Amino acid sequence: MSSCCQPEPEPQPAQEGGCCGGGKRRPDYLFWGSAIAVSAGYLGHLFLAGRPSASPLLATFCHGTFQLMNMMWWGIAAGVVATSLLAKVPREFVVGALGAGGGPRGLLRAAGAGVLLDLCNHGILMVGAKLYERGASLGQVFAFLIASPWNSFSLTLILIALVGLPWTLAFVGLSLVVALATGYLVEWLTRCGRLPENPNRVDLPEGFRFFAEARRRLAATRFTPAFLWGALRDGLSESRMVLRWILFGAVLAALVRALVPDEAFASWFGPTAAGLWLTLLATSVMEVCSEGSSPLAGDLVNRAGAPGNAFTFLMAGAATDYTEIMVLRQTTRSWRATLALPAITVPQVVLLGWLLNSAG
Repeated sequence: MSSCCQPEPEPQPAQEGGCCGGGKRRPDYLFWGSAIAVSAGYLGHLFLAGRPSASPLLATFCHGTFQLMNMMWWGIAAGVVATSLLAKVPREFVVGALGAGGGPRGLLRAAGAGVLLDLCNHGILMVGAKLYERGASLGQVFAFLIASPWNSFSLTLILIALVGLPWTLAFVGLSLVVALATGYLVEWLTRCGRLPENPNRVDLPEGFRFFAEARRRLAATRFTPAFLWGALRDGLSESRMVLRWILFGAVLAALVRALVPDEAFASWFGPTAAGLWLTLLATSVMEVCSEGSSPLAGDLVNRAGAPGNAFTFLMAGAATDYTEIMVLRQTTRSWRATLALPAITVPQVVLLGWLLNSAG
């Protein structure tokens, strides 16, 4: 299916051994190690339940794994189905639908595309870099990156399972507020000459209409058994890079439960100013893909009683991750443009986190 822009090779699914990148195939140690640890913990809980001789740390780890997977399984399954459907939508079509510049409508389209794409934050970086190369404004790229890392359909379902629908809707809505506010401010700074303009340009076909083109292509699609099977197969393949981080996050959360008592966890990462700043420090230092952050965010809500810290953990990681910083520097070739992302985003996230803690 042709797109409104010149076709480029689609970002490839994660090769074994990398989060979202290609390269020589090799055993995916993170995926298989996390899958084995989760399976062992889940089955271990069934075996150790009611045995007083079991190690308290091991029993707590196994119980945590058992509890987390029981809460997340349906969200994971629904996410695989959603990914199967989204895998059939060409990324070039999504990128072309953003338009050629900023402004309110362009920022809304960019944030909406970020929400729709089910990719980890490193995969989103590849798409974001292509957006910039195609001529998207810096504000659009920032809105896309901020809205996308955890705020996808599959992870939204998982968050509903972990923290409930009200908090999930609050997190989703506020993340879009941060994305749009950051995009607007970056657009204004660019017009004022404080941030560099995007030197790239994109020329859309004259008279291009997104909804008309979408209807035409949808009408041309035949939902045959072969199509549906191919969609499911592609969805399972593309879900691999998401699942590896979800499983890793579950292992990490279970380890935290085993090693950090509830009282200490609530004290360190509780709904206080110190807990909020400690959460910000932790999410800046930890190199965990966004999908792996969801189980830990669930613990910040359920164990520490700090929804603002959970929001900060989800949002600030995408803005302060050193991988994202270096990719943006390479793409924009400007430290001013790159450092504008954490400089503008983090204060908003911390303020909203503090308000959520106060309301919770």
